[in-house]
Amino acid sequence: MSKTKDPIGIEGSIWFQKSQNRFLGGDRIELLERIEELGSINSAAKAVGISYKTAWHLVNMMNNLSDKPLVERMTGGKGGGGTVLTREGRQVVEKYRIVQDEHRKFLENLEERLGETGNLYQFLRRISMRISARNTFAGTIADIVKGAVNSEITITLNGGQHIVSVITNGAVDNLGLKEGMSAYAIIKSNAVIVGRDLHNTKLSTRNIMCGTVQRVIDGPVSSEVDIDIGGGNIISAIITKTSSRKLGFKEGEHACTIFKASDVIIGVN
Repeated sequence: MSKTKDPIGIEGSIWFQKSQNRFLGGDRIELLERIEELGSINSAAKAVGISYKTAWHLVNMMNNLSDKPLVERMTGGKGGGGTVLTREGRQVVEKYRIVQDEHRKFLENLEERLGETGNLYQFLRRISMRISARNTFAGTIADIVKGAVNSEITITLNGGQHIVSVITNGAVDNLGLKEGMSAYAIIKSNAVIVGRDLHNTKLSTRNIMCGTVQRVIDGPVSSEVDIDIGGGNIISAIITKTSSRKLGFKEGEHACTIFKASDVIIGVN
């Protein structure tokens, strides 16, 4: 008995990308739409089939990479607050759907013109780099100070904050870093220390950024503390559950983050 082969069609997905970071795709747009519809990050996470923690991670990443925050948390009010899309967030969703519709029309037209596609599904494959670090911030290189071996790079974030990184001179040359260039500061969440009232504390670390506790998510062993440092930028720190209990952070409280310049990775377009 001969087997009937299913026709091979062309399929593709749309991603908005900044540097090597996938910024917005269909799954994240769906999350934004559910937030707008349900007014709750917890309900939106359940609706799209992800955890509450993963939903906030995606929201933080989208807010950090966007020029303006896409999602904001409302406090108080008749309903006790909630999570809503900003005007920028609603515009991004609308524009994405327009691009998606045009992309669908393009694929349908291409499929008709190609006829028998064979193995041409590879035509639409894209290679992208996924970064596991939780904290990725967009900004501009404000200053480069070169030493004998290493260089100190200061990046001004979109919100006006400064992050200092120390990398090798070879890395500076390989990346072609120049003052005024757009760049990304990337910090792993387990490299971030959190504390209270650290502005007047004398520490050797170059990066001390303070703000407001946005949320604390406790796990069996560790806890995630998300701190809003302004300008739509959220820093996530992973600390032990014991440390989280000792600090006793509550949403809305003042908190500070600390991380070494040597823990800051720099990425460019």
